Amino acid sequence: MKKILLCLPVLALFAFAITGCNPNRQWNQTERKAMRESLNEYRDMVYLNDLTDAEYTLFADEVADDLEASYPVYATFIQMPGAEDTVEVVVIETIVDELNADMHNMRHIYPYPYLVAEGILPAGLDHSEQRQFYNCFAARVNANYLTLDQFFNAVLADTTDRSQIRRLENQCAQELFNWTFVEVEEVTAD
Repeated sequence: MKKILLCLPVLALFAFAITGCNPNRQWNQTERKAMRESLNEYRDMVYLNDLTDAEYTLFADEVADDLEASYPVYATFIQMPGAEDTVEVVVIETIVDELNADMHNMRHIYPYPYLVAEGILPAGLDHSEQRQFYNCFAARVNANYLTLDQFFNAVLADTTDRSQIRRLENQCAQELFNWTFVEVEEVTAD
């Protein structure tokens, strides 16, 4: 009797380990892998296209975990009408949550090569210098926009009126690297 009672905790621990260390999980490894592979089609979205493989894996894991928590029976989930729409909504919500939580992810919205091509930053900045810029830029964005909606409205307006976002970028470039952006008007011959 004592041996049986002593073996129960070991068996419980073994069962816990087999289920993936999470008693709420109900998808098996194959189903989780299939979901993560299907998320690769979202890799070309603006925020996601410059994530490293490791960053994207973490992102895909978070999306898959959210879907599994909401839809514990994988077979039912993939057969339901609108499953692809549901996945897309969770992908977008996860992107927004990440931006909400940490605005220094601005490097995904304003990638360094783009900022160099636009003349906002000098070429040849190392990783540490780029990080300094993005931290400065994120701090200025957080100070100027009280909500994520305000920031996204500014990003959308950025296609026609670049002054506000550009001003914040220029302030950081000037402060950190003594780099001044000079906007050159295009001259056309008549």
